[in-house]
Amino acid sequence: MQNLTLLSGKKFQITLERLCHQLIENHNDFSNSVILGIQPRGIYLSQRISDELKNILPSAKIQNGILDITFYRDDFRRGDNPLVPNSTQIDFIIEGKKVVLIDDVLWTGRTIRAAMDAMLAFGRPEKVELLVLVDRRYSRQLPIEPDYIGIKVDSISSQKVVVSWKEADKEDKVVLVSEN
Repeated sequence: MQNLTLLSGKKFQITLERLCHQLIENHNDFSNSVILGIQPRGIYLSQRISDELKNILPSAKIQNGILDITFYRDDFRRGDNPLVPNSTQIDFIIEGKKVVLIDDVLWTGRTIRAAMDAMLAFGRPEKVELLVLVDRRYSRQLPIEPDYIGIKVDSISSQKVVVSWKEADKEDKVVLVSEN
């Protein structure tokens, strides 16, 4: 196995700050916008984005929720091991709001399709945008493209992108793992 660190340390934090400033350009004070982190790993990014937005815009009310997509996945009934659902935590209305879906890695697009289906159970948003930390280009199976991208990675199917979060994994880092 060969590991290549793509993002870590100060560059990781700068990337998060840049994404927040891009969001502010389009959502101003977030009075008509909400953030939804996709379970399981998108919730770390959505919380970090939400916290950073609160630092930059202390008077803004940033609404951040957690979206579980388990029962909306197209592979829900495939495989020998049943999928175990996580929890959805949305304590606000998304009807007529601008929703920013957040996930750590965009690869095939299937997770995002499931997230859009799951989100519609909570209302019909005015607009939906997608923010990802890592965009694995050239691997899309569905026509889904992010609006906000931390980094772009050109990788092949045998490679894996691993995002580590200090909240769960003790450090912030994005690594490309390749088999020799």
